[in-house]
Amino acid sequence: MVFELRRDEQKYLAFKQDIEASMTAYALSEEEKRAWRDMDIEALGAMGVHPYFLPQISRLFKGGSRNHNDSDAARLYAEKMGIASQD
Repeated sequence: MVFELRRDEQKYLAFKQDIEASMTAYALSEEEKRAWRDMDIEALGAMGVHPYFLPQISRLFKGGSRNHNDSDAARLYAEKMGIASQD
């Protein structure tokens, strides 16, 4: 799901417009859907999402095309994973 949403603009736009329909299309379980709704990256990792895709999930919600550590996506990932900010 993450791979396709990051690579397919139409699927990404559909996800942004209606996350519920996207989650249903990918046959996510109720537990997985809850983690997505809550942007609970740590829970998704515990469910077996590959570590490479965890920061990619934050980018789906917060953008991050510049992929720098101060982006909203990077801050979301750090917050959800309990990683202390490096000032």
